Amino acid sequence: MLKPYVKLEIENQVGYIEFFHPEHNAMPSENLKKLEQTIVDAGNNDAIKVIVLKSGGDRTFCAGASFKELISIDDAKTGKQFFSGFANLINVMRKCPKLIIGRVQGKAVGGGVGLAAATDYCLATKYASIKLSELSIGIGPFVIEPAVSRKMGQATMSQMTINAEAFFSAKFAKEKGLYADVFDTVEALDEAVKILAEKLASYNPEALKEMKDVFWKDTAYWDELLIERAEISGNLVLSTFTKETLNRFK
Repeated sequence: MLKPYVKLEIENQVGYIEFFHPEHNAMPSENLKKLEQTIVDAGNNDAIKVIVLKSGGDRTFCAGASFKELISIDDAKTGKQFFSGFANLINVMRKCPKLIIGRVQGKAVGGGVGLAAATDYCLATKYASIKLSELSIGIGPFVIEPAVSRKMGQATMSQMTINAEAFFSAKFAKEKGLYADVFDTVEALDEAVKILAEKLASYNPEALKEMKDVFWKDTAYWDELLIERAEISGNLVLSTFTKETLNRFK
């Protein structure tokens, strides 16, 4: 079985950050921390002008939280720590001085939708449907809500959260603002990402940084907000309902 990884490759001043996990690119704590640090490192690397966030494989961009790790959580402190991994990752993406382009080749579920929403510009394939499944397992998309609502609007966030077992199409995600464009093939997606990233890398880096600050205006309070949300999820994952639901996935 392929092992989980997070790697950074630099090409033509573009930093390509790729994450992978054999379980549909789910995100256990270790991968979350590695991805967070890799984004920090890329943001501080003068050889990189623009960042592309992508995942390995061709079926799923990111399945969200690792169910195996969720099942193992048995106290509130551990629960908060786990969900803080997503909170910290979103905040690092928000504060990164470089523009981050999302490359979404397949389905995004839960935290995966949050990752896509936390990029500055996101491109996808027609196979990149999205789902916020958290309510169906007894928690809720608390940590990612600010990022998703900011990108897609509160009404859409509510619609997806309540319809927790439904996948929404890539076309829907584009219409609602999550994806800037949708392509028929992964090859067309990769070509578009490469062209855009290298074009942006040729622009004034100071202007790009200033524009990113403008894009994320009035979000400084997220440092505290997302950790507070992580605590809510960390408590809910201990509930009898959630424990019984998660045990069905063993």
